[in-house]
Amino acid sequence: MRDLQSWLSRLEQLHPTEIELGLDRVAAVASDLDVLTPAPRVITVAGTNGKGSCVRTMEALLRAGDHSVGAYSSPHLLRFNERIRIDGREVDDGQLIAAFEVVEQARGEISLTYFEFTTLAALWLFKQAEVEFALLEVGLGGRLDAVNIVDPDIAIITSVAVDHEAWLGNDREVIGREKAGILRAGKTFICADPQPPASVIDVSGELGCESFFIGHAFSLADGEYSLQAEPALSLGVPALRLPPASVAAALTALAVAGELPGAEQVCEVLEALQMPGRCQAVRWQERNLLLDVGHNPAAANYLADWLAAHPVTGRTVALVAVMADKDLDGLVEPLKATVDYWFPALLPDNPRAANAEQILAGLAAAGVAGEQVADRCAPVVEQLPVAMGVLGREDRLLVFGSFFTVAEVLSEIERLGGAE
Repeated sequence: MRDLQSWLSRLEQLHPTEIELGLDRVAAVASDLDVLTPAPRVITVAGTNGKGSCVRTMEALLRAGDHSVGAYSSPHLLRFNERIRIDGREVDDGQLIAAFEVVEQARGEISLTYFEFTTLAALWLFKQAEVEFALLEVGLGGRLDAVNIVDPDIAIITSVAVDHEAWLGNDREVIGREKAGILRAGKTFICADPQPPASVIDVSGELGCESFFIGHAFSLADGEYSLQAEPALSLGVPALRLPPASVAAALTALAVAGELPGAEQVCEVLEALQMPGRCQAVRWQERNLLLDVGHNPAAANYLADWLAAHPVTGRTVALVAVMADKDLDGLVEPLKATVDYWFPALLPDNPRAANAEQILAGLAAAGVAGEQVADRCAPVVEQLPVAMGVLGREDRLLVFGSFFTVAEVLSEIERLGGAE
């Protein structure tokens, strides 16, 4: 196979299930590849929300300090290459194909899921590039996620909320223990959840971790970051486009590691930092759009706070498409006071996506009045121009509900000429 898309299509069919939690198979292949230590220093990030923001912040700060960095995150929005970055650049197709060929040869008869296969490819690429730091974002949970075959020097949990119930359970204590599976005995642990489950605190204590909890050891509020534990420091920070708790966890990790750049560099990095699909403001066809991949109630609460802090003089209109296994009324409820009108949308090519009946039921369950909902529930690419057509110059279109929703809109924007 000479092209990346052929490889990705094959990886989707290698394993009988999309997800199979467990480390034995992937660890065996990793051992043969000698990638269980992909870099001299490893930081692993788990959490319900804010993982990607934390990884991206550390990546930018380490690059500002002239460190070589490998960053692995998921999912991607438009290109698979977004998942694996070396020194701030997405790896190219040729690098990915070379890595896939190596993993394919090493696995022999061992069956790997899509995520396990691509995780091994990322670790191999980091090892080949001889990066100083490997930043690894957990895909699902923590304890049994493929990323957890690597022992981190620093483990971060950004948040603990109920999501992926079919795999992780519907209780924060149970989910917290799963996420705390990335902690290692005697190593550093940073928790950015202001109300961590007792299970997380218990695991960190049982393992004798050097633990830093937000609100106790560190904080970020009113434009100031403070680390009360050693090495104590205080920094002024600019207005942020990413979740403050995730940024604070990143600052703490690098401060504890002794790799935080100077105050002026930190401010420059944070001021410029933005992630596609995370409260991403776009000006397109002389209209204002806000794109957010939030897909659970915790993310919706953060998004609602962000919208309240950044009001528009006109209306806020929402285009929403979600996966069927998500808590749709819990996703909508925090936003209903801000959103004036709703355009429910479909993702017909995605077998996991909610259908029209499910979306409308979720809106109704959240208390959205019928007159606030468009009569027609159509695919995202058809609903987008309809929603754009009702916007005034002072209005805002909020696109949210899943990575797939935002990806479809971004693809349409690119196809039709790009943002202004």
